[in-house]
Amino acid sequence: MARLDASDGTGTNMSHRIGIIVNPDAGLGGRLALKGSDGQAELARSKGADDRSGPRMTESLEHLNSIISITLGPWTEVEWCLMDGRMGASWIPKPLREIGLWNIIAETPQNTTAHDTTAAVHTMIEHHVDMILYAVGDGTTRDIVNALMEIDASETPILGVPAGVKMHSGCFGASPRASAEALAAWITGDLLLARTEVMDLDEDLYRGGEWVVRMYGEANTPGSPRWMQGSKQRVERVSETEILEGLGDHIQETIEENPDMLVIWGSGGTLRTLGDGIGYSISVLGIDATRGTKQIGTDLDETGLIETINSHKILFGEESEILLLLSPMGGQGFLIGRGNLQLSPDVLRSIGIDAILGVVTPAKLATLNSLRIDTGDAELDAEFRERKYLKALQGY
Repeated sequence: MARLDASDGTGTNMSHRIGIIVNPDAGLGGRLALKGSDGQAELARSKGADDRSGPRMTESLEHLNSIISITLGPWTEVEWCLMDGRMGASWIPKPLREIGLWNIIAETPQNTTAHDTTAAVHTMIEHHVDMILYAVGDGTTRDIVNALMEIDASETPILGVPAGVKMHSGCFGASPRASAEALAAWITGDLLLARTEVMDLDEDLYRGGEWVVRMYGEANTPGSPRWMQGSKQRVERVSETEILEGLGDHIQETIEENPDMLVIWGSGGTLRTLGDGIGYSISVLGIDATRGTKQIGTDLDETGLIETINSHKILFGEESEILLLLSPMGGQGFLIGRGNLQLSPDVLRSIGIDAILGVVTPAKLATLNSLRIDTGDAELDAEFRERKYLKALQGY
C-alpha cells in the first residue's frame, strides 16, 4: 500500500474515493452477554473475546472483490483511504489491494478511543472521500456522524458493515456481504442515496435491564430495502393483548406436553411478556433457559448456553427436544444477529435450525418484508437460506 502524505494534493481525478474505518473493539461484548461494547473492551478481551469488527470488514471486502471480478465498473479508478493497523489496513484482503489505489492516511494507536474515530473522519474529509465504509456498531456510528457534523460534512454518505452488539440505525447493511453489494451498486451507479435515522440504545441503562432507544440524527446512505437493514422500530399495539395471551397459551401447552423439553428464550419484549404470563422471569435483554416449570438459566452468555445445552443432552439424550424461541426485530426483521450475539454459530448448530420458532404479533409482522438471519458464519447463513422458510407463530 502506498502512503499518502496528508499535506499532498487531494484533487486527483479518481471516480470514487472511499474511506474505511474499523472500530477494533466493536462487538466484543456480544457473545459474553455484556449488552454492548462501549467501555467494555478491556473486560471483554480479558474474558477471551475474539475480534468481530475486523473479520466482518474482511468478509465484506472479500465479497466485494468477488463482485468486482464479474462486474463492469470503474474499479481500477477507486481510491481507498484508510488507517494503518487494526483500524483499517489489517483487515483488507490481499487480492483487493491490487485493485485501485490504496492510501494510508494515519496510524492506528495502540489503544483506540472515540477520539481516534473522530480524527480519522476529519482526515478523510480533508482527502475528499465520497463515502465512508465502516465496521462498527451504533455507538461508533454516532461518533462518525458527530464528527461529520463538526466540520460541516454531514452530507457525506456512510455505509456500515454490521459489527456491533446491537444495531438500530438504518445505515448498516443487512450483513457484511449485503454491505458489499450496496457499496458496489452505489459505485456503479445502480443505487441512489437515501436519508436514514441514526439511533442508539443507552448501554448503561441497557445493562440494567432498561431499553431506551433514541434517535441522534440522520445520515445519507445507499437506499436499498434489499441490502440495507433499515432502522429499528419498536412496535406496540394496545389491542394485541388477546393475541399475546393466545401466543402464551400455545407455548405453555407445548411446554406442558413436553415437560422435559429445553426451551431457550431469545431477547425482546414480546417473549418477556409471554414468559411472564407462563410464570417465568424472562429478561427482556438476555437469553434465558427453562425446562418444564423451572427456569434453569438467566441472561446466559455463549458459554453458559453451550453448557446448558450439553447438560440437557447428557440428561435426556442427544435427540432430546430443544425449542429456541425468537422474536424478530420490528422494522428490520432480524431473528438472529442483532442484540442476541450469544446465539453464536456453535450454539445454533447445537440447537439445530429445525428447533427454531419465530414468535411475532400481526402488528410487528406488518412491518416486515422477510425474516433476516446474520449468524456471522457464511456456511450457516447459507444453510438458513437453503431452507427458505422458518416456522413462525403469530397466534393461537
